[in-house]
Amino acid sequence: MSLLLPGQPIPIPRGPAPQLGVGTYSRDNQVRSSILGIPKFEGTTLSVPRVRPHPPSPNSVVLGTVTRLSPVQALISISIVDGVPLPAGEEFTGVIRTQDVRATEKDRVKIGDCFRGGDVVRGLVISLGDARSYFITTARNDLGVIFATSEAGATLEPVSWQEMRCPKTGKIEKRKCAKPEGL
Repeated sequence: MSLLLPGQPIPIPRGPAPQLGVGTYSRDNQVRSSILGIPKFEGTTLSVPRVRPHPPSPNSVVLGTVTRLSPVQALISISIVDGVPLPAGEEFTGVIRTQDVRATEKDRVKIGDCFRGGDVVRGLVISLGDARSYFITTARNDLGVIFATSEAGATLEPVSWQEMRCPKTGKIEKRKCAKPEGL
């Protein structure tokens, strides 16, 4: 089963109704999750154990927002680690260096053509980096910018792996786009 949000219905297999355990409740003849978690059956009892957030580790997939750019790196405020949101105020800092943006033509990467402040980025933790941050890569097709806003304030739409279009103005902006899931 997949991760459920609070209030989301829990799919119940056919058969006798399960006993409701921790993290579940019934409303409108539907069993729902009361917390963020993955439903689990223990005998006849259905529960949703709390998913505990954990700090990033190598090979963790993270989501974060670009907070600062320099010619050699982009700083990311990490807010989701392996699909689990971190508590407010407990974000981690990540660094995407120019050599970690894409797998080919690493020497021709310009950070300003790949990311902008406020972009939401999916990345993979490479290593723990220095004392203050984690090193992150976007050098896979499924990694990169997943949400960005244009200069006109509209949500950009990806048109290629390195371009996004503003639906309002039609203007093309450069980004290192993540391949959308399911394609």
